[in-house]
Amino acid sequence: MSFHIVLVNPEIPANTGNIARTCAATGTHLHLVRPLGFSTDDRLLKRAGLDYWHAVNITYYDSFEEVKAKHEGARFFFASTRVTKRYSDFKFQDGDFFVFGRETAGLPQDLLDSHIETCMRIPMTDKVRSLNLANSAAILVYEALRQNDFPLF
Repeated sequence: MSFHIVLVNPEIPANTGNIARTCAATGTHLHLVRPLGFSTDDRLLKRAGLDYWHAVNITYYDSFEEVKAKHEGARFFFASTRVTKRYSDFKFQDGDFFVFGRETAGLPQDLLDSHIETCMRIPMTDKVRSLNLANSAAILVYEALRQNDFPLF
């Protein structure tokens, strides 16, 4: 069983490094959509991922459209604070993709609008704008694994 995390234009190397570590721990494939807000040689990126980079299945793309084209027929779920359905309203299955946007802006509104049926949010109070990107990715991956009885563990 394998899930996928897609980061569209991530900006903070430590978040991507932490997500890579989660991917290594869960067998999740990491997809990075350029432009990235950092160099992949960035020391903060490498530090956050610790010595787990060898265990991360990572693919780079030049656009989100390229991701969708290379994984035709896959199910894509879009995380956003600007939608109403909760992540717990969905049943996840092997091969699902969880898509996240930039830390400062999230996913583009037109992308959300064109996939509204598979957009989801993580419930939180109105005292913050959003959760940390790495935390959000971990919540969704572990929920997908939980729903599927933690098949890897």
